[in-house]
Amino acid sequence: MDLTGASALVTGGASGLGLATARRLAAAGAAVTIVDLPQSAGADVAAELGGSFAPADVTDPGQVAAAVETASAAGPLRVVVNCAGIAPPAKILDREGAPTPLEGFERIIRVNLIGTYNVVAQASAAMARTEPETDGGRGVIVNTASVAAFDGQIGQPAYAASKGGVHAMTLPIARELARYGIRVVTIAPGIMETPMLMGLPQAAQDSLGEQVPYPQRLGRPDEYARLVESIVDNGYLNGETIRLDGAIRMAPK
Repeated sequence: MDLTGASALVTGGASGLGLATARRLAAAGAAVTIVDLPQSAGADVAAELGGSFAPADVTDPGQVAAAVETASAAGPLRVVVNCAGIAPPAKILDREGAPTPLEGFERIIRVNLIGTYNVVAQASAAMARTEPETDGGRGVIVNTASVAAFDGQIGQPAYAASKGGVHAMTLPIARELARYGIRVVTIAPGIMETPMLMGLPQAAQDSLGEQVPYPQRLGRPDEYARLVESIVDNGYLNGETIRLDGAIRMAPK
């Protein structure tokens, strides 16, 4: 897919995986719209890339619709990458054995799963109205799950459930959107160099990296971004979740 003159939308694009992806898509010729919270560095990133910043909460249909409209104004919307998400620990029982507040579980599900669905729904409606390319394709949506979808750790029931949901809805959405020439692929990253992990002491980062069979280090955001590029370029990738994890299988804790 030639991205020259096309539009791309990246949620969570102000930092981490989203920022690396936005930079790669911009370098490939796309007009990139950064979707992130108003207090993020989204405006600075958009200025760096010559793109647009659309402040939005991914769980808000109206705000996401406005972001999609911003992206569509820059050219035919061909690529959407969902990187927005949260990962606070949330056990079922507290230290006294009492149930933890349900609100914590609901918030993680709302942002990671419902937010992803919301962006997919709003963006695919815009994509479906674009003129198809010569092969009939209109674009690709890349969602972000996690290896926690398959081997979640203690303290991750909400996070694992949210990312498991993203994985589970990949195929049915790909099947539905096939009639419009829209592909849907999910990436399930392992332990990545995100702002949250980079805030840990170096010894802790090294310890996490040593759990990866090979290469024994944290994954780099640009490696995620390069995979996004490969997915965009390879028109036969569809309806699949791809682990990007150095072969790690997470321990219980």
